Amino acid sequence: MSRSSRTPDVRLIHGAVASQAGLRPDATALVFEGRRVSYRTLDLAAEAYAVELGRLGVGPGQLVPVLLPRSPRLVAVLLAVLKLGAAYAALDPKLPADRLRTVLGMLAPPVVVGPPAAVNPPNGADGDGRTVWSPPDEELSEAAVRAPDPGSATTEAEVDGAAPATVFFTSGTTGTPKGVLSPHRATTRLFGARSFADFGPGRVMPQAAPVSWDAFTLELWSMLTTGGTVVLIDGDYFLPDDLAELVRSTGLDTVWLTAALFNLFVDEDPDCFTGLRQVLTGGERLSAPHIRSFLARHPGITLLNGYGPVECCVFVTTHRIRPADCEAEYGIPLGTAVPGTAIHILDGAREVPSGALGEICVSGEGLADGYLGNERATAEGFATFDPGTGPRRVYRTGDLGRLDGDGVLHFHGRADRQIKIAGHRVEPAETEAAALRLPGIRECAVLPVAGGSGAFERLAMFYTEEPLAGTRPFRETRPPVEADGTGDGAAGGGAAEPDAVRKALSAVLPRAQVPDEVRRITSFPRTPNGKIDIAALLDLPG
Repeated sequence: MSRSSRTPDVRLIHGAVASQAGLRPDATALVFEGRRVSYRTLDLAAEAYAVELGRLGVGPGQLVPVLLPRSPRLVAVLLAVLKLGAAYAALDPKLPADRLRTVLGMLAPPVVVGPPAAVNPPNGADGDGRTVWSPPDEELSEAAVRAPDPGSATTEAEVDGAAPATVFFTSGTTGTPKGVLSPHRATTRLFGARSFADFGPGRVMPQAAPVSWDAFTLELWSMLTTGGTVVLIDGDYFLPDDLAELVRSTGLDTVWLTAALFNLFVDEDPDCFTGLRQVLTGGERLSAPHIRSFLARHPGITLLNGYGPVECCVFVTTHRIRPADCEAEYGIPLGTAVPGTAIHILDGAREVPSGALGEICVSGEGLADGYLGNERATAEGFATFDPGTGPRRVYRTGDLGRLDGDGVLHFHGRADRQIKIAGHRVEPAETEAAALRLPGIRECAVLPVAGGSGAFERLAMFYTEEPLAGTRPFRETRPPVEADGTGDGAAGGGAAEPDAVRKALSAVLPRAQVPDEVRRITSFPRTPNGKIDIAALLDLPG
C-alpha cells in the first residue's frame, strides 16, 4: 500500500488518524504497559498490516473479525482494515466457542485476524475456508515498523463516510446476538470541531471498555482522530486505584465510566478523580445522590451525561451536569443533540409538541445501516419520518422522553416497560423517579412480578440507601439484604425503612404505581456490561 499524496479524508476514521499523523507525527498516540507509540509509528504499522491483509483478499465491503488482546497491534490492525475499505468487528479473544462460531457465521469473513488458538482453525483455515492471519508478535516501534515497498503495494481504497466501518454486537431478544453495522460518519461526527467534549492534543483517555462495545469507539477514536493520547488498559478490570495511578503516571485527564462504574468509584474512593479535567458517564439512569456527591467534591471537573443506543453509535445527546440537575423531577437531563444528529419525539408517526411525552427517535449521520443479516429487525427498528422538510430515516429507541422549551431531552423510561396490572397501565420508571426523590434512596429498580397465570400481578421495588451522615426521615433497624440474598435482619443499619418508603410513595403516586413489595439491599447485582441484573434481583430470597 502506498502512502497517498491526497489529503486524508477526516470524515473517515483512518483518514482522521492519518491526518493527525501528518500534523504531529512524533506526538504520543498510544501508551501501553509504560511504552509510548507515536502517531507516525502507528500509521506506518497500519499501512504495513494493510499490505498483508490486502494480499489475503481483504477489500471494500468486507467484514473482518479481529480477535486480538488490547494492545497497539490491535489498534494498528483496525486501521489497516479500514484503509482497505473494509469494516472491522473487534471481538473478545476469549469468546466462548459457540458464540464465536455464531458471530463468524454472521460476518462470513474471508479473513479472520487473530492467533490460530483463539480462532481454532485446522491448518490455518477454518472449516468454512476462512484464512487466519495474525500480525507479528512484536512491539510497534520505529525499528520494528518499516514503510511497505511501494512497488508491491496497492492504493488505499476510496470510500466515503457512508461506508461501513465497524460491527458492534449486542444482545438479541431471541438469544442470538445482533450485529449493528455502523458507518464511518457515525463515529467521526462526534469528534469534530463542534464536539460535545474537549478532545484533541493534550487530552489523555484510558481505553478500558470491552472491544465489542460502542464505548470502545468513544475511548479510542475520540483521541486518535483528534490528536489526543489513548492509554490502553492491560487487563479486564479498571478500578479506582487504577484511575488514580494513571492520572499520576500518564497525565490522564479524561475518562468514560458507565453509570454503574461511576457509582462504584464515587462510593469506593471519591478522591480517585482528582486531577481529571472531564468525566463522561451514562448508559442508564444516573444516580442523583452519586452525582451530587461528585460535584460537591470535584466542582472543577466537567461532568457529562451521555445518552445513546448502539444503533446510533455512542451518543445522540450529552448534557453538562450542574448541581441543580440533581433536583430535576425526572432525573438528570439527557441533554441536547450532538453534531450531525436530530432528536424527534414521536407518537406513532406524529411529532408531538414541545413538552409532550413520546418515543425518542433519532435521525442523522449517527444511524447504523441496520442489523447484519436481519432485515426484519432492521425494518422494526428503523423507520421513515417526515418532519415537514422531507422524509428522513429515524431509529426508534423505544425510550420515552420529552423535549423542554430549551430543546433539552428528558428521559421518562422505556416504552416497552409499560405494563398492565389489574387493568391499569403502569410505568415502572415513574415509580422509580418518585422513589429517587425521597431522602435516603440512592438507587432503585421497580419490576413487574407475574402471578401463576403468567400475567403481571404486582410491582416489586428494590433499593439501596444513601450513605450520608445526618438524620433521615425513614429509619430501619434491620440490616439490608445482600446482593446474594443474605442478611439475617438483626439489629443494626439505619437506612430508609421499606414500610415508610412505601407509605411515602402512596402519598404521591396512583395506587397502581405503588409497589406491593419494597426491599432494601446493600448493592445491585450487575450484568457483565454493568446494567442491573433483573433476573438476579427477582431470584433474591425473600
